[in-house]
Amino acid sequence: MGQIASPVFRRALMRLWGALAALVLATPLAAQHYQCSIPRSVQVPQIRPDARPRVLPVSGYTLALSWSPEFCKPRKGQPRHARQCDGRAGMFGLVVHGLWPDSTRSWPQWCPTRRQPQPRELAANMCLSPSAALLARQWAKHGACMARKPATYFKVMRILWEGLRIPDYDRVSREDRLTAGTIRTRFVDANPGWSREAVGVKLNARGWLQELRLCYDKRFMPTACDRTRYGAHDSVPAKIWRGL
Repeated sequence: MGQIASPVFRRALMRLWGALAALVLATPLAAQHYQCSIPRSVQVPQIRPDARPRVLPVSGYTLALSWSPEFCKPRKGQPRHARQCDGRAGMFGLVVHGLWPDSTRSWPQWCPTRRQPQPRELAANMCLSPSAALLARQWAKHGACMARKPATYFKVMRILWEGLRIPDYDRVSREDRLTAGTIRTRFVDANPGWSREAVGVKLNARGWLQELRLCYDKRFMPTACDRTRYGAHDSVPAKIWRGL
């Protein structure tokens, strides 16, 4: 089965709750949205698979964080991306692209499910991931391969996000001789317990930061990324668009 076995999932989730509680008591969490407002109503989009189902054993997870200023640079003015990019719902920095289960051979996707997210579940997470269509697609393509209910998938996503301290990448963008290694180092400096090997940095073809890809094992503990998820090597020059 592609889904997490219930006892394994419950134990991992309990560990996550405990770690998050300790973190919240120790330090304030960094926000990556400014004055974000939750929409009053959300329609659940219809998601159609674009590939065949692939049900595989889960060996770990990737939390993909998208850098909004770079994402929005070519998309401003597009109604589809208005919430994330026009500024009226808030200003976004890093947002959650998705939580993806991994497997040793490939990655699970489009696992069979009849469950759909409820409008309130989408709305509650739209300061974390500012698109109902993206949230619904991430559940259908990835979440159904690791959890039985959308609410559980979104809960795990939130726990992982809230356990992170996000560096001020606007400030990092102003550092001289910026590289992928700098981006990686600033994240590790802000998050004790994370190693550089567990932080993937995805740059586009022009060298601008697109995403961070954070690698977890089956217990949701940081683990070394494989070559694909690790992305750009430390010495690769990098740029971070500030949305100006």
